[in-house]
Amino acid sequence: MPITPTAAINSQHLSSRTPLMGWPAVVSVMLGIFAIVTTEILPVGLLTSIGSDFTVSDGMAGLMMTMPGFLAAAAAPLVTAATARCDRRLMLCVFMLLLALANFLAAVAHGYWLVLISRVMVGITIGGFWPIGAGLAERLVPTASVGRATAVIFSAVPLGSVLGVPTGTLIGQFAGWRTALVVMGLLAVGVLVMLFLFVPPLPPVRVTRLGVLSPMLRSVDTRFALLLTFLIVLAHFATYTYVTPFLEQVTHAGDGLITAFLLLYGAAGILGNFLGGAWVARYPRSVFGLAAGLIAAATLLLPALGRWNAGAVVLLVVWGIAYGAVPVASQTWFSKAAPRTPEAASVLFTASFQATISVGALVGGIVLDRTSPSTVMLLGGCTAVLMLPATGARCAERFTGPVCEERS
Repeated sequence: MPITPTAAINSQHLSSRTPLMGWPAVVSVMLGIFAIVTTEILPVGLLTSIGSDFTVSDGMAGLMMTMPGFLAAAAAPLVTAATARCDRRLMLCVFMLLLALANFLAAVAHGYWLVLISRVMVGITIGGFWPIGAGLAERLVPTASVGRATAVIFSAVPLGSVLGVPTGTLIGQFAGWRTALVVMGLLAVGVLVMLFLFVPPLPPVRVTRLGVLSPMLRSVDTRFALLLTFLIVLAHFATYTYVTPFLEQVTHAGDGLITAFLLLYGAAGILGNFLGGAWVARYPRSVFGLAAGLIAAATLLLPALGRWNAGAVVLLVVWGIAYGAVPVASQTWFSKAAPRTPEAASVLFTASFQATISVGALVGGIVLDRTSPSTVMLLGGCTAVLMLPATGARCAERFTGPVCEERS
């Protein structure tokens, strides 16, 4: 067996725990993921400011999005396997300390290469923290509360967009991007203290070996989950990473208006997250297909309608609702494709998602430096369109698995 027990959960402790005792721990994990998500995508709002300070192009500045994704993709399986026998609370604290150091390093960086080193540290944090934290709800609260606790933990993803990035961008505009990173470092320190105080000791229950990933990759359902995740995440991050240059150069929006646009986008993302989460278990193909169609429509129409503020904000709201459903839809597909190995499915989801974020940001940056923000949007929209025949073809081929609602 690729996954074997190494330690038992203290059942007496779990049974005696009152429903409220585990919630501070759940909130601590949620805030950890919030800090990670915000740190990862904060360059979307600060891209031009950081790039101009170091006199690098917008495409080169996009490496701040590319670096964490590649490192997280490699770190997810390697770090999970290497630390499988370590107490999970200890590892969460170590990764949060690393995140704080990464933000402080970037805040005092005198050269762009130091910023990129800090982003490597962010990538390692993502790859290590996420696979552990995502599955901790069942060990922190009674069984009856696991569903709600899981929803609280995953709410950190859209909250990072709706609160973290606009707030960080606003701080950057008024006090400088370095101040925004210092604030993120202080947040990480605060979360570190909360994790230490509120999360109980968590000895490992199972060991996930790297060998479990090979059989998963031979599964048709897993490969299809990889394909759909690649297409939609590539389309999103090749475009969204450079939405600030688009709003500056095409919409001609000022700094305050861009912050407001990003805030509305993030609020729409929260709505999409809850809508997607409610429907994806029964209608996985429809949720993925609808999200892809809306992202395609928004990005393809932005070069034409995004020249006006009203057009830009409407399309960003549509885009936010659509992408808000993507992470929960993708993770659900991976989980259903490998129901017997949930931690390994989480590792594969994290690795594939983060790797595609990097590829998308890299490709979008290359296209941006050679063409224009409008061209980036058009190419991203065309990539999202490819999702539509892919989802239809999957059901037409009559494979078993989680992809057709009729068989879910």
